Amino acid sequence: MVQLTLPPHSVVKKGQVVNPGTGANNVKKFIIYRWDPETPDNPRTDVYEIDLDHCGPMVLDALIKIKNEIDSTLTFRRSCREGICGSCAMNIDGTNTLACTKPIEEIKGAVKIYPLPHMEVIKDLVPDLTHFYAQHAAIRPWLERQTPIPPDQEILQSKADRAKLDGLYECILCACCSTSCPSYWWNGDRYLGPAILLQAYRWLVDSRDEMAGERLDNLEDPFRLYRCHTIMNCTNTCPKGLNPAKAIVEIKKLLIQRR
Repeated sequence: MVQLTLPPHSVVKKGQVVNPGTGANNVKKFIIYRWDPETPDNPRTDVYEIDLDHCGPMVLDALIKIKNEIDSTLTFRRSCREGICGSCAMNIDGTNTLACTKPIEEIKGAVKIYPLPHMEVIKDLVPDLTHFYAQHAAIRPWLERQTPIPPDQEILQSKADRAKLDGLYECILCACCSTSCPSYWWNGDRYLGPAILLQAYRWLVDSRDEMAGERLDNLEDPFRLYRCHTIMNCTNTCPKGLNPAKAIVEIKKLLIQRR
């Protein structure tokens, strides 16, 4: 009989429980994924009990309070605290979102916090986004032109052309949409994913850019673009209210029109 053994770091174990002590009247439990690559221990979940009467309203406020006052080893990314930088993207209560804009009061019961799914974890709530950023660089996310521009002139754009960028330029590359996409989970090595394809469409419809043909050539691939099956997880989870699925459909339309 074959004996099967689990690989290291394959089981999430229950960890410590930290409570706020006596006198707390408005207590909320936070169940947080923990893993330290410098130890041989498996991942675990630690439970922290926070008095919300002495905490800010957002999930990120609770994480900062835990790190500052309870457990300084807790590791997570954060920067702007205004939903602009995308640093604090994580899975909260089963949905990928930004910790800085997710109100604690919207979550019933314990607040369950995990890193973005299907990404290599660096430590605790910090995913490795190296490959994600490399994919972003691959679409050349900058203005490209063939016509020289005199240094004393601007590239003018009509109001109608500028309006085409609405719903696209607001993307903050938090990776919430891509890491909610099953196609990206299984084909992330070749499929660009909703976030990057939305960024690609942003440059395709920019009237100031003159390299649409080359950009479409770069996307016309069975995996880079066409692994999208319109599941709509990306649109449902986007913390900025954007529609990556629609952008992907529009890219496919451009390719059909070109043929």
